[in-house]
Amino acid sequence: MNVLLVSNRFTEGGPLFMSLILITLLLSIFFIIRGFLNLKKDEVVSKRMLSLATDASLLGLALGFLGSVLGLIQAFDVVQSLGDIDSGVMAGGLKVSLLTATFGLFTFVISRIGILILRWIQKE
Repeated sequence: MNVLLVSNRFTEGGPLFMSLILITLLLSIFFIIRGFLNLKKDEVVSKRMLSLATDASLLGLALGFLGSVLGLIQAFDVVQSLGDIDSGVMAGGLKVSLLTATFGLFTFVISRIGILILRWIQKE
């Protein structure tokens, strides 16, 4: 995937919410890695990191949907103020509003894969 395309999607989705979701993704990955590193040393810390990774992934998902809903509200405010608009403009607005939800879902899925692997290894 082209880096420029990813960068454009990131800014189109709204830098504030997309940055917050990115932070939750990075936090989830950090907690998962710390959980793996503490598997043999300190099982309590490993389980705590698992819990924090779960919370961070859920926060990323919730932020994604919150950003999407706020984007839809803004799009409908523009539609209401302009009256009759082109369907292409409406489709573009809907696409942009769904970018945060998509990134939030991506964050959740990636984090969940790591969480499932960590849980599986902790049970052994």
